[in-house]
Amino acid sequence: MGIYTDIFLTFAKIGSFTLGGGYAMVQIMEKEVVDKKHWLSHEEFMDTLVVAQSTPGLFAIDMASHIGLKLKGVTGGVVGALATALPSIIAILLIAMFFQTFKDNIYVEKVFMGVRPCVVALILAPCFTMARKAKLNKYNWWIPVVTAVLIAAFGVSPIWCILVAGIGGFLWGKLKD
Repeated sequence: MGIYTDIFLTFAKIGSFTLGGGYAMVQIMEKEVVDKKHWLSHEEFMDTLVVAQSTPGLFAIDMASHIGLKLKGVTGGVVGALATALPSIIAILLIAMFFQTFKDNIYVEKVFMGVRPCVVALILAPCFTMARKAKLNKYNWWIPVVTAVLIAAFGVSPIWCILVAGIGGFLWGKLKD
């Protein structure tokens, strides 16, 4: 199997079996890309995660395009992005075709009520994994906590948080040197 086929099948699988969007697929993507395929190291994956969070667009597609780009250039990036998006596009088309028929069905409503908490867990789980891999310790644990409070409670734009954290990290690194 060629690398483009491998990239396509890997990201199509990730896109097909992940509910909850980009952050919910971080653990699955890391397991596939780092642990199984060895396309990236854990450090490279975390760096790609940071870059994908900082660039405009859908997070999962940004991740796939960055990883594909690293593997096989622009064509690899396009293949990764398309493969990640394709399952969602197909699912949305199917839902749109049949939604009117099932939208008031009590069983469908109950299924969604059951799936919602699971999706929350799928989004939270990578947060704990990323915290471990980001080497949070007794000196820097407050940074993600303060950032989350600023965004959730005070409506501060994540862009400002990223900018301030990046500048702060740069200045701290310069100060330590």
